Amino acid sequence: MSAPTLAEPQAGRHRSGSVRVVAVIPAHDEEAQIAHTVAALRGQDRTVDEVFVVTDNCTDNTATAASSAGARVRPSANNTHKKAGALNQLLAWLLPRLDEDDVILVQDADSALDPHFVSTALHHLDHGYGGVGGVFRGGPGGGFVGHLQRNEYARYARDVHRLHGKCLVLTGTAAMFRVRTLREVSAARLAERLPAGDGHGGIYDTTVLTEDNELTFALLHLGHRVISPSACTLETEVMTSWSALWTQRQRWKRGAVENCVQYGLTRVTWRYWGRQLMTIAGVLVSGIYLTALAIALCHGGLHLNPWWLGISAIFVVERAVTVRYRGWRQMLLATSMYELVLDYFLQACHLKAYADALLRTRKNW
Repeated sequence: MSAPTLAEPQAGRHRSGSVRVVAVIPAHDEEAQIAHTVAALRGQDRTVDEVFVVTDNCTDNTATAASSAGARVRPSANNTHKKAGALNQLLAWLLPRLDEDDVILVQDADSALDPHFVSTALHHLDHGYGGVGGVFRGGPGGGFVGHLQRNEYARYARDVHRLHGKCLVLTGTAAMFRVRTLREVSAARLAERLPAGDGHGGIYDTTVLTEDNELTFALLHLGHRVISPSACTLETEVMTSWSALWTQRQRWKRGAVENCVQYGLTRVTWRYWGRQLMTIAGVLVSGIYLTALAIALCHGGLHLNPWWLGISAIFVVERAVTVRYRGWRQMLLATSMYELVLDYFLQACHLKAYADALLRTRKNW
């Protein structure tokens, strides 16, 4: 199906004087979800003025479903750079048609915003933030692996709330920016103040695995502040199999490592380097623990030690308390420590991602 002819977006302010909010959704074969995603945008308590869906190498009826839901469809052209490339194409066309104070909302096609997302994010943009991200919860499905992700995301939401919105990355699930901020990023790439990205002033870096993490680095290095307010909530799909989760987390972890290498050690990245070191330390400690456990079992079994029992009790309490956003039943279940299966799975992901980054194996996602 060919995409419908698009009229020029109306630049500037509404008759009421307010800025325009334009949503941009990159979509690859999202026929089943896209109508729900667009409907959530249309249901915001602050009007989203236009919704663009950039269909990227789709083999299904994403374009028809998006258009029927009320979005304006624009296909990517000869794009080989996945999400980042599709977004760059649309933004290169869109940004010159908007005013400096207008707002771009970039979100994933498999996410649905809660009704107060846009109004909350606008409030923070008005208070000087360069980018405002979302706090996500996991959607239904996925069986046991989906359940583990929902708990994981609930812990992330709790951490963001406790830190008053302080975040490490504006995730690709949803983020909002002023047009002037994105134009500044483009100019800085062309002026070599930031990594060149696609070499043409594209907002998103097409050379990396985690373009959202890289854009966060770019904003911070340009002196902007970023935030993920606890009220900017949304639902996103979970990975429905261990293999899909492995692929996703390999991309996230390797991408984060390579973004750190890309920028080097700076006033911004030292915290991110610190987290990488903490992750490596966690992997080493887990390896030592499992090795010690195996040796003990091979030499007469385990012996209870009050010290280790105390440490274990602290971990049990932590597992329960940090999942309280999902209710008391999940808190009680978490005390069984069954989620260790995900912890060790993710540590294996980390170890593989570090090895791939060091060996410079081919990037796939």
